[in-house]
Amino acid sequence: YDGAFEYWTKAAESGDALAHYELSLLHRTGEGVEKDEKKRLYHLVEAAIAGHPEARFRLGCIEGENSGFDRAVKHWIIAASLGYDDSIQMLKGCYKNGLVSKEDFAAALRAHQAAVDATKSPQRDAAEAFKKFRASQQQTFGRNA
Repeated sequence: YDGAFEYWTKAAESGDALAHYELSLLHRTGEGVEKDEKKRLYHLVEAAIAGHPEARFRLGCIEGENSGFDRAVKHWIIAASLGYDDSIQMLKGCYKNGLVSKEDFAAALRAHQAAVDATKSPQRDAAEAFKKFRASQQQTFGRNA
């Protein structure tokens, strides 16, 4: 963990969203560093600001646990607009419980779909098809196929 901590710290200093998110996880669990809730939240917020969808989703979860439902919903809507699937499920539950309006839920669904569509490309489709092909080969002929 020492090497990872050093690497992620340097990357976070230059604004890397994933590095901030990984540092938040280390400070949450205390793996390789001391557990520190303030540092965890700092790195989680920095990751979310930098556009990390799971960090944004997790901030929403923290807000929800602390009864900050309005703020939680805002985080989940942003995460949905970044294409994060779990946020749609949370918003769906909020909609069913009357915490999100029909209009806001519909807007979140549209933004989520737009983000998902933006990541589609022929190269990604080809890579996914190859991945499925390799998995079927390995299943049929063994691991070394």
